[in-house]
Amino acid sequence: MGEKVEAGGFDLSDRQRYRGKLRQCLEGLERLLSEKRFDRPRNLMGLEIELNLAGADGMPRMMNAEVLERISSGDFQTELGQFNLEVNIVPHRLSGRVLDRLAEELRTGLAYADRKAREVSAEIVMIGILPTLGTQDLVSANLSEVDRYMLLNDQILAARGEEIDLDIEGVEHLTYSSRSIAPEAACTSVQLHLQVTPGRFADVWNAAQAVTAVQIAMGANSPFLFGRELWRESRPPLFQQATDTRPPELRAQGVRPRTWFGERWIDSAYDLFEENLRYFPALLPICGEEDPLRVLDEGGVPALRELVLHNGTVYRWNRPVYAVVDGVPHLRVENRVLPAGPTVTDVVANAAFYYGLVRALAEEPRPVWSRLSFAEASDNFDAACRHGIEAVLRWPRPGRSGTVAEVPAVRLVCEELLPLAAAGLDAWGVEPADRDHYLGVIEGRCRRRMNGASWQAATFHRALGGGLDRDAALAATTRRYAQLMRSGEPVHLWPVALPG
Repeated sequence: MGEKVEAGGFDLSDRQRYRGKLRQCLEGLERLLSEKRFDRPRNLMGLEIELNLAGADGMPRMMNAEVLERISSGDFQTELGQFNLEVNIVPHRLSGRVLDRLAEELRTGLAYADRKAREVSAEIVMIGILPTLGTQDLVSANLSEVDRYMLLNDQILAARGEEIDLDIEGVEHLTYSSRSIAPEAACTSVQLHLQVTPGRFADVWNAAQAVTAVQIAMGANSPFLFGRELWRESRPPLFQQATDTRPPELRAQGVRPRTWFGERWIDSAYDLFEENLRYFPALLPICGEEDPLRVLDEGGVPALRELVLHNGTVYRWNRPVYAVVDGVPHLRVENRVLPAGPTVTDVVANAAFYYGLVRALAEEPRPVWSRLSFAEASDNFDAACRHGIEAVLRWPRPGRSGTVAEVPAVRLVCEELLPLAAAGLDAWGVEPADRDHYLGVIEGRCRRRMNGASWQAATFHRALGGGLDRDAALAATTRRYAQLMRSGEPVHLWPVALPG
């Protein structure tokens, strides 16, 4: 990649060669699947969290390089914006006290990172979108100084051929034009990984797609952008628009966006990789030396680097992942739906709800995707992003074949999905104490109708009512959020008030 960056980009032959390599990789993947070469079931999960850097005043700090130098740990990496970091947790087996162990590792790691950040007058904030970000913060000069981010920015803008337009209408209306993909950096998320066998992949992915709306309804934490109150979870429309390579004419023709919910239930992991090649031109046509088919002919396992790279530039909310560890290939479902935060307890509760629910739904004899249309699942996702915990979703009615009804998300979760999630965690072998504690957090949000987004909005309006102007109210809300985040109490127990 570095050579291509120094050379000033790509030429026509690069894209043609890359397309050919992608087809070879896809054929290699098909052979690996047909030959049953993939890793055995290991019940492994993994987690990544994107983080923000802010000062004691609640304003963003553009200094991830300085903070990472002080952290000096491979677990922490750069992200797109200079006010972003990412922490990666090593894979865990889904069993026993895994949830409490995960929470303890996160608390320890984040506390250490926060101490190091404070050495340069910054703080770690886990939140979907930092409320104090302004248009002056999300410019190309504030992208992290990493070649791949600069190259991705250049390629998206070149494909689009014009400025990126943001247009999000929610509680208020935001319009903005950007000369870079920097607004994407505002979106900080949690990614949940689950390793699955090829035979189980389609059921797990379909289940994950079906529950994205419920995940957002329970976990929304991104109601503000550029000083405007928008959707309860504003990351999805922002991310889609900030990475959109389509000018208006291609959108009008129905060309698919690179940030994509999808359009159908699947039968195999192959379906998703094949769609990615069929629908999306290469953004980073960087070819390696590996001949994947020759590697297979010689009895080896190909890395399929071109396929992996291309797959990483198609931003599905549930992304298929191919990887090779210790010479053995495996598949993962990467769930990219949730915003970061508010607390470690909330993050682990969201993970417990997801892993339990996906396990239970994937094993149902009459799966939800056989009774809910994909269009209804997509509409649910949109409704949850707009309305958060107050969303009304369409869901198959128990015991009534083919009947789908509208139901408030909180009722659906409390009456039907929490018991399923508990059964799923039991099937994983998670300890009942962990199961009950973390699913109890989800139930608490439902009982109080309070998640991160509703707390932020309520606190912001309380601050406005107390006489603060809009910018001061957003800053005060952010400072209070950071203070309560460090307390460790889950967000549904936070008081809606500012100190004093």
